[in-house]
Amino acid sequence: MQTLTELNEKFGVPGVLEFVAGKGGFAEAKVTTPSCTGAVYLYGAHLTAWEPKGAGQVIFVSEKSLFEAGKAIRGGIPLIFPWFGGRQDGPGPAHGFARTEVWTVALAAQIGDALHLTMVLGPNETSRALGFDKFRVAMEFVFGKQLHVRMSVANEDEKALKFEQGFHTYFAVSDIEHVGIHGLKDTEYLDKVDNFKRKTQTEDVLRFTGHVDRPYVNTEADVTLDDEGLKRKIVMQKKGSKTTVVWNPWAEASAAMSDLGAQEWRNFVCIECVNAGENAVTLAPQQAHTMEAVYTVESL
Repeated sequence: MQTLTELNEKFGVPGVLEFVAGKGGFAEAKVTTPSCTGAVYLYGAHLTAWEPKGAGQVIFVSEKSLFEAGKAIRGGIPLIFPWFGGRQDGPGPAHGFARTEVWTVALAAQIGDALHLTMVLGPNETSRALGFDKFRVAMEFVFGKQLHVRMSVANEDEKALKFEQGFHTYFAVSDIEHVGIHGLKDTEYLDKVDNFKRKTQTEDVLRFTGHVDRPYVNTEADVTLDDEGLKRKIVMQKKGSKTTVVWNPWAEASAAMSDLGAQEWRNFVCIECVNAGENAVTLAPQQAHTMEAVYTVESL
């Protein structure tokens, strides 16, 4: 495992990138560029902050989030790999093992006003026990006026690799009842709150009046989150993704989450760049796939 001293000597960028002991004692990469600040934990390659200059904090993290080995951080951008939700073909943790493993920093560089940071994960004792032995995953974060998040998966096996993946992004909002999501009209989704019934969104704008948990399928569309209270909009562009998930647990479901404050459900919405279910990825031997989300903040 890389020590803080090794990380700073090899990858630190004075005044821009520093590795520190974060919550729970996990190594945290602290980013300060001319255009933004941000943070990523090596535990789970988990982004926990991105604040473009003058835009306010874009990413929500629960005040009650656990920073403990084996537990996912509640908020930020938890990674989903190699399955979405509960595993269908055997035992394993929800949303896969990638978000509770310590990743290895492979590259850090300042290019212009942006900081590029890459972390990698390969086969280990945990993944092999779950049947995943010949793969490589790289996560690249580009911190600047925009935030770029890229996951590249390589299949090093002699047989096909099927997997699901996602960025379970928690966006900070003023109040869930005063936001709207554009870009999903006429798109089919599975309504997980209504026994997984397959439906089509007919509204121009998705607004929230209760628990929403929807994987939208076969869509590559950009999605925009309007926030009247914060007078801003967040645009999510995506590549290599055919599923978009929208989630907010509302009061009742959030009450069962010990790592979420009583009223915190009001202050976030998850809009996720995903490949899952019928949009799962099947990689031929010695091939790779990249999924990318680009986030931009604009005035409303």
